[in-house]
Amino acid sequence: MSDPFHGKTLPRAALAGAGLLVAAAILASATARLTGIGTTRLPAAEAVASAELRFLDRADGAVLVQRHPDETLIAVLPAGTNGFARGVLRGLARDRRLAHLGAGPPFRLVRWSDGRLSLEDPTTDRVIAIEAFGPTNAQVFADLLVSAQEAHAQEALTWKQP
Repeated sequence: MSDPFHGKTLPRAALAGAGLLVAAAILASATARLTGIGTTRLPAAEAVASAELRFLDRADGAVLVQRHPDETLIAVLPAGTNGFARGVLRGLARDRRLAHLGAGPPFRLVRWSDGRLSLEDPTTDRVIAIEAFGPTNAQVFADLLVSAQEAHAQEALTWKQP
């Protein structure tokens, strides 16, 4: 078989043009990265609600959700339910195990002013954007945040009574 391109070269102008195009793209992206020109940033959101939570496995497969630091039980995730929440928690627990950290401090569940919901692990600095997994999956964690706030409000009422 013969090579149909044998003896043929690319025009120098085409090669120079391609090189200039690549150089311009690299220069434009570096300029945007260093100066912020041409980039879009979301405004900083503020935390509007948060709760520190511990998740404990029970022998029957259920997961107990406790508000920290008073260890008030705010929810029980029965065995065989809440697959998304269990998956998120398994991932966070795995990160702690790999870092040899043990149970460590509680996780922090946060509702942001822009509507986002995140679960943060202060020991590994991992943050999971819960709403990124859809409203149905996020609802489980939104309900836990509401339950934690209600338990806190109830405790405050009980504390003030003589």
